[in-house]
Amino acid sequence: MKQKLESLLQQAVAGIKTQGILESDFIAQIQLERTKDPQHGDFATNLAMLLAKPAKQNPRQLAEKIVAALPADPAVVKVEIAGPGFINFFINPDSQFQIVRQVLEQGSAFGLSRIGAGQRVQVEFVSANPTGPLHVGHGRGAAYGSAVADLLEAAGFSVEREYYVNDAGRQMDILATSVWLRYLEACGEVLPFPSNGYRGEYVRDISANLHRSAGDKYRKPSAQVLADLPADEAQGGDKEKHIDALIERAKTLLGPEAYEQVFQAGLDEILQDIKDDLAEFGVGYQRWFSERSLMDDQSIDRALRRLDEAGFLYRQEGATWFASSRLGDEKDRVVVRDNGQTTYFASDIAYHMNKLDRGFDKIINIWGADHHGYIPRVKAAMQALGADDSKLKVLLVQFAVLYRGDEKVQMSTRSGEFVTLRQLRNEVGKDACRFFYVMRKSEQHMDFDLKLATSKTNENPVYYVQYAHARVCSVLRQLDEKGRQRDPLLGMQHLHLLTEEQESALLTTLSRYPETLERAALNYEPHQLIQYLRELANQFHSYYNAHQFLVDDDKLCNARINLVCAVRQVLANAMSLLKINTPEAM
Repeated sequence: MKQKLESLLQQAVAGIKTQGILESDFIAQIQLERTKDPQHGDFATNLAMLLAKPAKQNPRQLAEKIVAALPADPAVVKVEIAGPGFINFFINPDSQFQIVRQVLEQGSAFGLSRIGAGQRVQVEFVSANPTGPLHVGHGRGAAYGSAVADLLEAAGFSVEREYYVNDAGRQMDILATSVWLRYLEACGEVLPFPSNGYRGEYVRDISANLHRSAGDKYRKPSAQVLADLPADEAQGGDKEKHIDALIERAKTLLGPEAYEQVFQAGLDEILQDIKDDLAEFGVGYQRWFSERSLMDDQSIDRALRRLDEAGFLYRQEGATWFASSRLGDEKDRVVVRDNGQTTYFASDIAYHMNKLDRGFDKIINIWGADHHGYIPRVKAAMQALGADDSKLKVLLVQFAVLYRGDEKVQMSTRSGEFVTLRQLRNEVGKDACRFFYVMRKSEQHMDFDLKLATSKTNENPVYYVQYAHARVCSVLRQLDEKGRQRDPLLGMQHLHLLTEEQESALLTTLSRYPETLERAALNYEPHQLIQYLRELANQFHSYYNAHQFLVDDDKLCNARINLVCAVRQVLANAMSLLKINTPEAM
């Protein structure tokens, strides 16, 4: 209905253009909203007020001309002008029943939009360092990023989902060194483990696998490993200097080829674990982009050369700096250290240059909220590369805090390991995880109640929505058990019998699904879809509790069954988008 009214308004605008009221090349943006008060009709638009300035006319007088230019349509029984120039539409009550036919005819395609057709969007999300398993914070980013990408696809955009693998740099060297040291322990060497190493059990598992496959190939005497190292923190030294010295010792003793093999053993196992974890969570990608590839193909050098040619690089104290403060950043940033090594930011510049060169119309980065200060420097880099920085949209995700009822759950072990996404999924299930993670705006803090997520009560929102779907399925089973045949055609012919208050509410809510999906996609807000699902489920449960569906009157019975089947279809469509199951029995 909303699309129909927007089309009528566009035709009216075309009509007043022919009258010379608006320039022929003027493009009108239609804003049409559902009214909150039925006395003001079903839909209202402020179009006349938006067009008053370009038309150089009084808004109310312009509204009269727009209304006069509106084509007649049987779905609209009355159009009124209110206040300074609002145009209110009153819809023919009989037209509301068409939504049932539309839902059932279109099935899983109902609600899909073409508003993004022809536009390529890249969504990069999670992109956690492959130095350990994904934790519950990454889980929220995964659920949110996946939902945003799927919503955009449902709105007609061509979407490429990407994971940026930070497989270069110091943290990866710390991981490789940690794996090697645990491997040496497995070989029988005795040596203290660095305070700044990766201590998780997963490191021991990787090292054990390496020892099983390679034997003592990478073994070096502990005396050689520890000789003349700077003291660690426990001995009153500097833990950073100690781990950096260990990294250099590993590289020296092993040599480039063997060190790379140990490095790759750690990277491969952790990255595969991340891929498996995300796949089990219903999250997939079209591309896994390696940071190391930017070094291998000289992308970083090319990006810095472009910045230099544009006049945005300078040298100071042996380092190379990017003059990002000239483009809105709070200060300039180092891109090449005085030892000749490029910085992580230099890799990020090259990565975003690569994204731009791939021709996306919109680049969406989903980052943790702690990366907020990183946005201006990346946008500055895009400007310096000659790109439109408005192409980049950064969406921030706050951390999730776990509760069990009123009790806050310890988020990490004594060794500093966070509760993993896999542990959370094993406790509450994928569906509850996906649902709870996107219930709120991504930038809002969220409390994840484990006790609520596992409860089989109406207070559990995901259970409540899934139960609505299962209840419709149970109605159809009851119909079959009673030996009655469903007659969809008879039901369609008698939808006018749906006169109860709950039926009208359901019809209205069903008709809102396409616009809700589109709005959720364009605003990157999957929580809007969650709110819609909860409202639809609540209305259905109220209807189920107040009325009998399998009444003796076949006409009313089939009309009601058609309605609840439409509810089931919309629940399934929305839940499918969120990668949440819709059980047929609970």
